[in-house]
Amino acid sequence: MGSGEPVHYKVAEAARIAGVSASTLRLWEAQGLVVPGRSDTGHRQYSAEDVARLKRIAWYRTERGLNPAAIREALEAEEPATDTGAFEGDAPQGVGRKLRSLRHAAGKTLEQVAGDIGVATSVLSTFERTSQGVTFRVLHDLADYYGTTVSKLSGEEEQDNRSIVRAGEWKLWPETSPGVTVQVLADGRNMMDCHRFVLAPGASSDGAYRHDGEEFVHVLAGRIEIVLDGHEFHDLGPGDSLYFESCRGHAWRNRHDSETVLIWINTPPTF
Repeated sequence: MGSGEPVHYKVAEAARIAGVSASTLRLWEAQGLVVPGRSDTGHRQYSAEDVARLKRIAWYRTERGLNPAAIREALEAEEPATDTGAFEGDAPQGVGRKLRSLRHAAGKTLEQVAGDIGVATSVLSTFERTSQGVTFRVLHDLADYYGTTVSKLSGEEEQDNRSIVRAGEWKLWPETSPGVTVQVLADGRNMMDCHRFVLAPGASSDGAYRHDGEEFVHVLAGRIEIVLDGHEFHDLGPGDSLYFESCRGHAWRNRHDSETVLIWINTPPTF
């Protein structure tokens, strides 16, 4: 391993350093206390930051006698002071932090929100820390749960209005969902959310969502399947458009074997 490459520890190595058993690490993962990465072959691998977190978890458990929920809250409380700053200014990190702040303001625990939304506590914990790993539908449901929108969480309304957005100068939504890239075509507080969606093969909303307003979809390239109310299927190709009320449950998937590009407009900006 080159000196410039990040260090990764296997389960047994990480457990030895933290002074616990490998089965304990797996238990902590199931409890959402730590979420290790995965190698190309699917094996758990722990970063140096993960190992430092494991040591803190062990300390809270043995020295303070805290249960998993209390340990998780204690780790969250100390994160602003211990953050290395490696992601400072990185837009994707901001969404998770915003949602964590909203959760704290609402007086909710991770377990409560995860149960209400229908996701694993470990998934929500990871998302709050890294802004990675939730599907498009879950991101929408989290925003709706806290009475806000994905556009607001993404900082879209904080940007100054630009009457012209040149090709390639689009601002991007944080890429929380694998294979889904959202480019902002109109900045600032507008009556419409105007976006360019770029979907990798297989990318999907992972289920239906709904909100107020109306929306318009136009396919520039590729193909997309949009399902309304769970039973109305639309297979759209290049040049096709679809207009529908946003209160209808809508789900989508790129079933094309290559990239699909869409113009997607919501009005008013309720997504």
